[in-house]
Amino acid sequence: MSKIPEDLHYASTHEWVKVDENGIATVGISDHAQEALGDIVFVELPEPGAEIEARAEVAVVESVKAASDLYSPASGEITEVNEALIDNPQLVNSAPYDDGWIYRMTITDERDLGELLSAEAYADHCADE
Repeated sequence: MSKIPEDLHYASTHEWVKVDENGIATVGISDHAQEALGDIVFVELPEPGAEIEARAEVAVVESVKAASDLYSPASGEITEVNEALIDNPQLVNSAPYDDGWIYRMTITDERDLGELLSAEAYADHCADE
């Protein structure tokens, strides 16, 4: 069974988001997603400063099995990318909720978060796939 932390929001496309006290959102892929992909071999990171819309393609994760597009869980601006993934993309496998985060962003419309799934709803979504 995949690990699904309770304190995160989840997209049905398997991205997670956590907003800190300064309003910065950290985004990555779920444990369920990294397990399905298998060994991650490359992560195409978004450009810092890029303005993105909710549900738009923002990055790509490649594994030994397939390449998978990542979609932004909210609208906003990319403020930082996890450069550690350039040399060590396996961090997405080993620590998807910690060192394996993909990017950080400022969210321009907090209502986007209301459209995301709770941990319980995301677990149900994964069970239905």
